[in-house]
Order: sequence, then structure tokens, then C-alpha cells
Amino acid sequence: MVVVASDQKFVEYVCDQGSASRCVSSRKMFGEYALYYAETVVALVCDNRLFVKPTPGGKAMIGTPDEVAPYKGAKPHYLITEKLDDRDWLSGLLAVTARDLDSPKPRKPKALAKSASRSRQKQR
Repeated sequence: MVVVASDQKFVEYVCDQGSASRCVSSRKMFGEYALYYAETVVALVCDNRLFVKPTPGGKAMIGTPDEVAPYKGAKPHYLITEKLDDRDWLSGLLAVTARDLDSPKPRKPKALAKSASRSRQKQR
């Protein structure tokens, strides 16, 4: 398999197709892209292909999804190909996926995290 870095125009197209509610954005990560619905990562774009995180709602929308790892060592995601041009369907899929996924947990400030770690070590 030949690995090709994703093209910015493809990423913009996918974001536009999936953003009927204007909540979809992208961020470059490790040479490829993560797609966000609001603040939740819902998909990856790798090698100019869209990989949506697996969720029960997503599976219900897709039916029998094509499950493929977006990169070596990754968990399988739903590969979206045929419905990529269906804006309403893709927007719905990303919205359902975001609802199914846990919202990101707030990170502890480093000072609190260090003091909590030290407290645990002292208790041992």
C-alpha cells in the first residue's frame, strides 16, 4: 500500500460536506488530520480517506460499515467512501458520532496534577 499525505483541499471538502451545522473543523496532526465536531474528535483524514470513529449511532446510520485502521497500529474506524458527497447524510453521521462519544475531559492544571501525584506517592 502506498501512503500519500492528505491534501488540504480534500480535508476542506470533507469539512464542508460534514458541516451543515457549521460545527466541523480540522487540525493537522502527525502529517494527517483530525476532524472535530465542536470539541470532540469524530474522524480522521489519512491518505485522502475519511475514517469515522466507530459508535453505535454511526453503525446504525451506515448499516454494515467498512472497518479499516486509518494507520498501522490504530483501531479500526468506519471508512466512508460512497456517501462522502451526501452532505446531509455525512453531517448527520458526524453529529451522531459526536453525541455517542464522551466529551473531552478537562485537563488538570500541571501544578494540581503534580501535587496530586506527590500526595499519592507519600501515601504509599
